[in-house]
Parts: sequence; C-alpha cells; structure tokens
Amino acid sequence: MRAEYREEPCRNALNRVRGMPFAWSLNPYMGCAHRCTFCYVRAFEARADRPWDDRYGSSIRVKTNVAEVLRRELARRSWQHEPVAVGAATDPYQPAEGRYRLTRACIEAFADAASPFSIITRGPLVVRDVDVLAEAACRAEVSVTFSVPTLDHEIWRRTEPGTAPPRQRLRVLRMLIDAGIDAGVGIAPVLPGLSDRPELLADVVRAARDAGATGVWCNVLYLQPGTREHFMEHLARDWPELVPSYLALYRRPYPDRATTDPVKSSVAALTKRFAIADRRARPLVPRAAAEQLALAI
Repeated sequence: MRAEYREEPCRNALNRVRGMPFAWSLNPYMGCAHRCTFCYVRAFEARADRPWDDRYGSSIRVKTNVAEVLRRELARRSWQHEPVAVGAATDPYQPAEGRYRLTRACIEAFADAASPFSIITRGPLVVRDVDVLAEAACRAEVSVTFSVPTLDHEIWRRTEPGTAPPRQRLRVLRMLIDAGIDAGVGIAPVLPGLSDRPELLADVVRAARDAGATGVWCNVLYLQPGTREHFMEHLARDWPELVPSYLALYRRPYPDRATTDPVKSSVAALTKRFAIADRRARPLVPRAAAEQLALAI
C-alpha cells in the first residue's frame, strides 16, 4: 500500500499526556505506514471518526513546522524541562522521515534547549541521527527504545507488515550503544498464544543482550475498540484457531493478571538470566550532570 503524505502545519508540538508513564509527548507525524495489526493508535482514530481499519496508514499527516513550534515551546520560561516521549502515537522513523527529516530537526531542538526526551521506534533509520542523538545526550537525559515484540519471522511478517525485520532493529541498537547512547528493547505487545511462548521471549531477551541493550521491558497486547476489531479480523485470517481464546481473554481491553503476570515475570527472570545491564564503555554524561561532577571534584 502506498501512502499519501499531507503536508500540514501544526499549532502545538508538545502534547500534555495523562494516565501514562510520561507527562509530555511529541509526534512529528500523524498516521503510520507500518500498519501493525495491533497498533493501539487505531483506537484513538476510531474515537476521532478517522480511518482505523485497513485504510489506516494510507494517509500520513506531515507536521511541516513541528521543529520550529517545538523550539518556541522549549524556550518558554514556563517550560520545566520535563521528559518528552517522542513517537507515542506514530513511529518517528517511519519512511516519511527519510524525506522530511522532522524527527532529526526536533532532536536538534531538544539538544539546543538541553531538554530530556526518549524515542520509541521500529525504524532502523534512527541510525542516521546518531550524531545529533549523541550531542543531545551530552546535554540532557536521552534514551531510545526499539520495539521488538518477537524475532519469529512468521509472526512479525503477519502482524507488522510495514516494518523492518526485528534483527535489523537490533543491529542498529548495537550501533547506538557503540556511540554511547542509552538504547533498550521493549517487547511489546506480547501476543497471547503466539509470541508469549517461553522460547520466543528468551530469543528476544538473548538477542537484546547480545546487541548491548541497556534494558528490556514488556507489555501484553491491549485491545480497545478500533484496535480490537482490526486485530481480530487479522487473527481470524492468520490464526483462526486462536479466536475463541482471544474472545475469552479480551472481555475487557486488557487481560486479567492471570494472563499478564506470568509474561512479565518470565521476562523479568530472563533479564536476570541473561544479565541485561548498561554496559556502555563510556556512557555519555549530560552537560548538567557533568558540571555538577566537576564542581564536586
């Protein structure tokens, strides 16, 4: 499917977020060409009466002025330098970034303002920006998370049709680690009955360790209306034998703890087994922290 790109300016770059582990988010694009069957953003699109089914990802809004707006917002006296999550509702390194370079421009804005941020992506294109990420990480806390739900080829191919292969993401993670950048792996979403098999989870954690990941976390599939209908349609096509169990598990958007706790416990045990830790030879020190250290010495 070819995507249409709509170049539209934005009024705001930073978005206040509630009910999430972060207070602010930034999305240089709206819509995502990766078209993952489980994407939770489909639920937001359904509530906004925008296409959330197979049409999602066919039209990408490009916020042409997002970096300029971000610079103004970061320069406000009221800005408290709170961490910003980049890519919470779109992948900031989807194919459009190769042309528009908006994510790179936003990183430069964060660096100039010495303001912390994190990036979550499935896009190996992030390696292009290792220079500006390193510069930003010398001034504030910066981290990159690669979403790697599974290494299983068949599950990846059927559920993440527009993404780069998972092992390619891990090769790029290694490049970021070698540049001194904090980079980890998010095993998300874990799909019950598919990618939650112990050997598949172990494969991801082991590969993350081999790539030098500074940390690993996981989360189980979340199905709100919009996402649920689309995912279940594809599940019925690709793994019809699992439909009854999913209907039983997902009476609500999130399965009960009897389903989620064992997965999280398993990943936690695997991170200990494979000794996941920050082993960067020379971790970059944010400028503020370096100045404090100098004063202490």
